[in-house]
Amino acid sequence: MRIAVFAFALTCLIAASSRATAETKKVDFSGDAVGQPPKGFVFAHTAGTGRPGTWVIQQDGDNKTLAQTDPDSTGSRFPLAVLSDVRAADVDVSVRVKPVSGRADQAAGLVWRYQNEDNYYLVRANALENNVVVYKVQNGKRTDLPLKGKGRTYGQKVTVPSGQWSTLRIVTSGPLIEAYFNGTKLFDVEDTTFGQAGQVGVWTKADSVTQFDDLTVVTK
Repeated sequence: MRIAVFAFALTCLIAASSRATAETKKVDFSGDAVGQPPKGFVFAHTAGTGRPGTWVIQQDGDNKTLAQTDPDSTGSRFPLAVLSDVRAADVDVSVRVKPVSGRADQAAGLVWRYQNEDNYYLVRANALENNVVVYKVQNGKRTDLPLKGKGRTYGQKVTVPSGQWSTLRIVTSGPLIEAYFNGTKLFDVEDTTFGQAGQVGVWTKADSVTQFDDLTVVTK
């Protein structure tokens, strides 16, 4: 009995310690100036692939949002806005996204374990393709990752509405990546390319004009 009680107490202590060490950062852009870049971010894109992104704060109803507004349609153009003060390996990251326009793409993405503009993980939703895909970007090359139990299916089909807000989320633990869209878990992938800590941010592609809000990062 004493052993059982001790084991239970130890389990509770470990769980409490885990909760205590987890940190949450939420960015809602409410303190940023409309028409200006947000504070606390650095901006990047893959060199030699079209224009850099134009990241500015926009008013959307009662909320302020972060938008990438440059519609350069270069296909391999990936503008990035990365938090400057978050660096972690295992994270639970979510963001509200609204694809606004784009003829080639209407993409909205989250990046994590970001090392530089050529090396990071990415999950993105696309309103023209109606799918969610997880990639690794390694040495500037973007490769979709196979789904556990299903193989390389190019992510999963799901309705991604244009002109409406949705929520994109990933949860990572070591090599395991869980992908969610609008509160529903879609699939798992597993990959060991980037095991080290990295930064977290948001991403678009080509001529995507996309808004982001409520970027929330829980570091484990």
